[in-house]
Parts: sequence; structure tokens; C-alpha cells
Amino acid sequence: MSRQYIMNRRSFLRTAAGSYAYAWLSSTGYAGTPPLLTKTIPSSGEPLPVIGMGSWITFNVGNDTRARDARAEVLRAFFAAGGGLIDSSPMYGSAQAVIGHGLGMLGKPDGLFAATKVWTSSTAKGVTQVENAEKLWDIDAFSLMQIHNLVNWESHLETLLEMKASGRIRYVGVTTSHGRRHGELEKIMASQPIDFVQLTYNLRDRGAEKRLLPLARERKLAVIANRPFRRGELFKSFGDKPLPPWAGEMGCRHWAQFMLKFIVSHPAITCAIPATSQVEHMHQNMAAPAGRLPDARGRRRMAEHFNSL
Repeated sequence: MSRQYIMNRRSFLRTAAGSYAYAWLSSTGYAGTPPLLTKTIPSSGEPLPVIGMGSWITFNVGNDTRARDARAEVLRAFFAAGGGLIDSSPMYGSAQAVIGHGLGMLGKPDGLFAATKVWTSSTAKGVTQVENAEKLWDIDAFSLMQIHNLVNWESHLETLLEMKASGRIRYVGVTTSHGRRHGELEKIMASQPIDFVQLTYNLRDRGAEKRLLPLARERKLAVIANRPFRRGELFKSFGDKPLPPWAGEMGCRHWAQFMLKFIVSHPAITCAIPATSQVEHMHQNMAAPAGRLPDARGRRRMAEHFNSL
């Protein structure tokens, strides 16, 4: 994560709205209460908090003891606010080991919805990656195992469905990012017995609205939205501009909340997974469900305002 992005996010907390939001979180004890909104996983009816946590880049800190302990505090804030889904991948360097370190420090928090991926062209190595992930996270089984960016998806899907049938994992999914390979993803969604799909969706990347999100609702698939802030790019683009006055009607007190509300208010989106290395940013992210979610008209207004910036 760039220093510029971190400073941009910190600057929001110094604004009147950002300061009020942070003070509100502390004074009301929000960090010790469940999140204000969950959605159900269509294939099972299980509730899932709409704000999860990504780990790309932010948790790839190697063996740096201080950095690992700092990430454990990020996890502590996440779970204290009622967080559930943590998403990772063998592509993310040391992130899985750092997650495991944090979970160990916190005593294996209740509510963990562990999600990771297989990411290899080798079918046999896919099985090894699952086994390695279990060791790195130090858990008995994953809630969700996904095929990262559709790599060798046909063979891996067969393996993961067998694992699901045996009770080793609970849900199976496939992922894409950056708006890529939507055509192939659509075919998989329409034909394969998966539970989850993960794709990029945010105020700038809305291509999934055309076909993928309607198809997810039709096929009863849970949807995880990745890159909700475009790795901080959206903050850099308009983070120095004030929120529109009407954003307060929905309870938005900072841009992170505005952006996440737009994402999770879509009927097809189950969960968004912003990544952060900062506890204060985690507080912001977890406050996103607070207040009123926009309806279809409100979402159009938000998108139009974003496009005007």
C-alpha cells in the first residue's frame, strides 16, 4: 500500500465528518457490536456480514514481527466489529501465514469465515495448496475455497467439488479481478454447480451490472466484490473533495463508507472485501453498513455524482 494512499485515508479522519465518524465508533462501542447488516448465502441461507476483509499486499509482510503483530490488531478490530469473511490466496506472498499468526494471537475468533484460493496450472499442486493453506491458517477446514482467476478451473473445480462432498470445505467458488474474463466467467456461472463468484465491482468498475450480477441472482450465487477502492485509486482521484450534502441522509460520514454502501446495496452483492493495514481504516470500513442503504434511485444518484467528479 502506498504511503500516499495511507496519508489520504488518514486525512479523511481529520475532516469534521471523518473525525465525527471515528469518535462515534469509539464512543458508541460499535467495535464491540455485530455489524448492522448481513446477507444470506443463497445456496445455504447462512448469514454473512456484508463487509469482509481482503489481504492482497496489506498482509504480505513476511517475517517482520512488528508488522505481523500490527496486522493482528487489524484482525482484532475486524472481529470486534462483527467481521467474518477473510479472503486470501497463495498468490499473496506471506499473507496466509500472517493471517494464521494473527488468528493464533486472537485465539481463533468466533465468526471466522475462512476463504482462500487455489492458484496453479497443476491439478496436483492445487491439492497441495489447500493442504498448505490449512497449515498456514492453522484451521481444520475452510469455509470457502475458490479457483483464483479461473486458472485451470475445470480440473480444480472437480477436485474442490469432491472436497465439498466429503465435508472438507463448505463452499466452492471462482474468481476474476480487474474486470477481466467476464465472458468465460459468465459461462461457468451459468453451467457449473458453484456457490460463490468473486469479481471486481466498485463505483468506477460497474461492467458486472450488465450480465454477471443479474445472472448471479438468477443462479442463486453469492457474490464477493473485490477491489472496492481500486487499491486506493478512488481515494486519490477524489478524496480531497467533500461528500455531497445528501450523503448524510444515508449515514455516510466519509468516502470509504460512501463507496462501500454503493457496493453492498446492490441486491446481488453478498460481501465486499476491502483490504487495509490500518486499524483506523478498518473502523471506517466496518462502519459502512451503518445508517440507511440506498435504494435503486439512491444508487443512481451516487453513481451520477461519482461520474461528475
